[in-house]
Amino acid sequence: MENYGIDIWADDNFIIEDGLLKLNYASKPSLIDMVKEIREEDYKGPLLLRFPHLSLKQIDKLFTLYDNAIKEYDYKGKFNAVFPLKVNQLPNFLLPLIKNAHKYNYGLEAGSKAELFLAMTYNKMGAPITVNGFKDKEMIHLAFIAKKMGHNITVIIEGLNELEVILEVAKETSLPKPNVGLRVRLFNSGSGVWAKSGGIDSKFGLSSTEILEAFELLKKNDLTDILTMIHFHIGSSMSTIKPLKNALKESGHIYAELKNLGANNLSAINIGGGLAVEYSQFQRTTQYHLQEFANDVIFTLKNIARQKGVEEPDIYTESGRFISASSTVLITPVLELFSAEYTPEHLRLKEVNPPLIEELIELYRDINSKTALEFMHDSIDHLESLLKLFDLGYIDLEDRSNAELLTNLVIKKAIWLLEVDDYEELKRIDNKIQEKYLLNFSIFQSLPDFWGIQQEFPIMPITHLDKKPTRSASLWDITCDSDGEIPFTPEKPLYLHDVDLDKEEYYLAFFQVGAYQDVLGMKHNLFSHPTEINVVFENNELKLEKIIESQKIIDILEDIDYDTKEIKNILKMNLDDNTYRILNKYLNENSYLKTAWS
Repeated sequence: MENYGIDIWADDNFIIEDGLLKLNYASKPSLIDMVKEIREEDYKGPLLLRFPHLSLKQIDKLFTLYDNAIKEYDYKGKFNAVFPLKVNQLPNFLLPLIKNAHKYNYGLEAGSKAELFLAMTYNKMGAPITVNGFKDKEMIHLAFIAKKMGHNITVIIEGLNELEVILEVAKETSLPKPNVGLRVRLFNSGSGVWAKSGGIDSKFGLSSTEILEAFELLKKNDLTDILTMIHFHIGSSMSTIKPLKNALKESGHIYAELKNLGANNLSAINIGGGLAVEYSQFQRTTQYHLQEFANDVIFTLKNIARQKGVEEPDIYTESGRFISASSTVLITPVLELFSAEYTPEHLRLKEVNPPLIEELIELYRDINSKTALEFMHDSIDHLESLLKLFDLGYIDLEDRSNAELLTNLVIKKAIWLLEVDDYEELKRIDNKIQEKYLLNFSIFQSLPDFWGIQQEFPIMPITHLDKKPTRSASLWDITCDSDGEIPFTPEKPLYLHDVDLDKEEYYLAFFQVGAYQDVLGMKHNLFSHPTEINVVFENNELKLEKIIESQKIIDILEDIDYDTKEIKNILKMNLDDNTYRILNKYLNENSYLKTAWS
């Protein structure tokens, strides 16, 4: 049987039992039972299942890692954490996160005015708020207002002009001043896809010269007391830990130098994010233990503080991907298998067939477990020859159809006979025998990082897991775009089951999609977000709540600034009332396809 790498990426959150994928929590419900319950309420299209307890599990883990390290090294500073709103701002994810994490004084990080309004509204009073990214006067003024509300807010300076604006707002208003942090542009960068977040050529941060100028500006205005933090971020989901160690040393010395220059209230280093998320289902990509990560932070900063004779800094982290990725699962039904029509009843054999067609008939009739691999190779060779004969005009369309059907029948029978005991041998020809699975979702809407940066996501069916998958699978979405495909690759093969969709449903699940995918998703072909559901438990019993249905077509059109009244009037103009009622019904449904298992 195939476990789809669940022991690599799942962190014991999901298990396989009785051929079903189950949530390893409370009563251990199966995902297919959740899907069926939602379908009974007539919600169609793809589904996003959110599991708030998995976000809390990650927060628990994060604080436990640092608490362990602080105790291990008798560290005097405190540990704090904030969630970067850019990773997932949606209410079904964010509001349970804030509620569940109250006990940790867990805060929020904002990178825009809209995000800052969210933080000012929902952040627990007293829990930290950090403000990153480029800012104008309005955004900085908002930070002053947040401080007046009672929030523990720190504005991270990305350029000297921002500090000058802070001084300007401080003079113009009587509002209390927020804390200030300096984002430092380190020489060291991270590793992996997002390494360009750090390094000397990074988009963000102050150079050494600018750091000194910023401190002198604060000193000149008698405001050194508001400087409380330095900040760096060298990359998301780092696969190796060495870049972190180098960045910690560099930032630790900058912190100590500023302290010794007279930054008496400087008390914290914000190390950004970086904790790894395991996206691969084929091999582990993270080359360190999470406890090692926390230990290195504590040990390195303690050593530098001792060497320089300064207080050990409080530590802040902004690990968003680590907290959110595992909390959301995308589930989509398979609508069609493109070889489903390749059955014997579709053959159009003649009284006299071309010799190669007759040979294909014999291969299909005589194939057995000993000859399966050889006959499969022969059938593919015959198909290539017959296609050339068709191009030259020597066989007709019926012959071509028979050639395609017979070859596919031989391949399917060979795979069944072999039971895919030797994947390596089959991989040599998998690009010719792969099955196309049409899924009722949009890659551009639900997996934008796959389309944009070829980010891997674990994929597996949620049923049939007690059966060996025998079909090398290429996944197609329903957008009108050739990029809407997850192709089969022999290097990282996805094998799925050969199912009869006329008789049973078959769903695929995509994991680790809770970070960025929701907010980066685009309405390509005007497909909106999937229907989303929060999965919670009361007294160990499953409860599906806060269902947000995928947008109606008419609402999508309004979102992109069409006059929907005009659309309705134009459509109604040449229709009778009954036909228009049908059309209006369709306008008030979502864009995803409707089938028996949709």
